[in-house]
Amino acid sequence: MTTTADSLRREILERVSEFHALQWPTRGEFVPGVTPVPVSGRVFDATDVQTLVDSSLDFWLTAGRFADEFEKDFAAKMGVRNALLVNSGSSANLLAIAALTSPKLGKKRLQPGDEVITVAAGFPTTVNPIVQHGLVPVFLDVSLPTYNIDVSRLEEALSDRTRAIMIAHTLGNPFDLRTITEFARKHNLWLIEDTCDAVGATFDGKPVGSFGDIATVSFYPAHHMTMGEGGAVLTQSPALKKLLESFRDWGRDCWCAPGKDDTCAKRFGWQLGSLPDGYDHKYTYSHLGYNLKVSDMQAAVGVSQLKKLDRFIDTRRENFHYLRQQLAGLEEFLILPEATPGSEPSWFGFPITVRQKSALRRTEITRQLESRKIGTRLLFAGNLLRQPAYAGVKHRVVGSLDVTDQIMHDTFWVGVYPGLNRPMLDYVASTIRSCVLGELSSASLAGPSAPNHACDHKLRVA
Repeated sequence: MTTTADSLRREILERVSEFHALQWPTRGEFVPGVTPVPVSGRVFDATDVQTLVDSSLDFWLTAGRFADEFEKDFAAKMGVRNALLVNSGSSANLLAIAALTSPKLGKKRLQPGDEVITVAAGFPTTVNPIVQHGLVPVFLDVSLPTYNIDVSRLEEALSDRTRAIMIAHTLGNPFDLRTITEFARKHNLWLIEDTCDAVGATFDGKPVGSFGDIATVSFYPAHHMTMGEGGAVLTQSPALKKLLESFRDWGRDCWCAPGKDDTCAKRFGWQLGSLPDGYDHKYTYSHLGYNLKVSDMQAAVGVSQLKKLDRFIDTRRENFHYLRQQLAGLEEFLILPEATPGSEPSWFGFPITVRQKSALRRTEITRQLESRKIGTRLLFAGNLLRQPAYAGVKHRVVGSLDVTDQIMHDTFWVGVYPGLNRPMLDYVASTIRSCVLGELSSASLAGPSAPNHACDHKLRVA
């Protein structure tokens, strides 16, 4: 690259910073009932946009220098040896299960009919890959107020077909990794941590995502950091890394990086399957794989966002704890979230469950919040087995899923992401409090556009 090109690149990036300031100026004063309070959103600065443009000027359209940098730095951040970029968190989950079906794992490979312990309260793409590979999900209930798997019935869930455990850390709150890892080790089971909502959380001081054989991460804009669409698969094992790369990259046997040839120095020296001797290793396939890679432009955004990740996580924690303090005293009516013992969550959201003996229902609260521009979400799919897509799916349930059903009926969550400021959180808390106590009024809570009516019933315990 010539000096002229270098100087022109610098000029372009300087102008990008100017563009950012004009296109996304500092937001104005928060107006209750007028300014939206979303549950999540992208949080970015001029450096993120500059890095994206910088990568586009390379015009390296597949994974390249930024992907290499991100995988190395993110693995170090998560306390693992290997991080592989993929195009989404859902693809990361698909890849995690697919890799464990490899014939190269011998007797430890997952095969159709094998069972995987999981939960039904969560996001569908934690469970979908289990079903898509002909495996049988075995559902345990969850516990309140952590919203994570009830580990008391693990031994009861075990059968002679149990081969793996795949569970998510719900809304950034780690599940009981001490009990789960001991159980997995005792029974020689694979452990997959769905860490998509929990980047930065720790258990016993160790990062979540570093306990299991494989862990998965999402970089969708709603998550702790973003690269637009994107995700990652984490593993400590060099052998699993090779399998994950193969399934990610069309199922090929070759491990050369994009744009590289003959890394093994014997590209035409292999004989695999019933292929002719010397068949090009670059076009030899040992698995029925996918194409789940990212572009270098996505990775570039990730490189820039990763430098802010600690700040993002700290802000999420601060926002969570502030909301928790502001809602204290409502425990007679609402189940407020608590961290799993031994953990430090990296909160994705603030879950709230309306107590079953209360007169007020979840829909009354969420409608009031939404009408006042406060975003709410349910706990994803609620009970997956109640969803139409899962009718007829082969599965086992251990005990009951009573708490999972309770979550489906009574739980919602509000945001804690770094785009929320203190006035927004005050507005969220005061709206919930007044709705619960039957004191909601537009005069005391909202701006001129907010509806002037209260929750239908004062919340009380029967």
